[in-house]
Amino acid sequence: MIIRPTTPEDTPEWSRMRTNLWPESDDQHLAEINAYFTHTSIDIQQCFVIETNGQLAGFIELNIRNFVEGSRMPQVPYIEAWYIEPDHRGQGYGTQLIKRAEQWALEQGFNELGSDTDTHNHASIAAHKHLGFEETYRIVCFLKQLKPTGAGSSR
Repeated sequence: MIIRPTTPEDTPEWSRMRTNLWPESDDQHLAEINAYFTHTSIDIQQCFVIETNGQLAGFIELNIRNFVEGSRMPQVPYIEAWYIEPDHRGQGYGTQLIKRAEQWALEQGFNELGSDTDTHNHASIAAHKHLGFEETYRIVCFLKQLKPTGAGSSR
């Protein structure tokens, strides 16, 4: 088992695993992955994959956010995605990816690592707590798309 930065050759498997993680999402994964490799992604600064027997078993995507609930720091490394293939779960791979994320955050000069999950994802909540994360908030987020009404609208 090795943990390494992702490479362009990982794109098909990385995209497939992202779809498994977010099955309800529109499949914009290739565009986001390509943005990562061209250094234009606003959501992923670093991605590590875990490889076993020549196959990818999971990944973790990291970003630096300017605001993280519960932190007083102006920037915090953040786990944007964390996924282990179902047949590799329970073998410590998720823990190893978190440890690599922690190491990366420390290498960047930070002393915190943020993450989130859905309030109904009890397995993820338990995994985070088991790995030393402290729950800071439970929220429901909203976003409304605004449409200009005509004259006088700016931006």
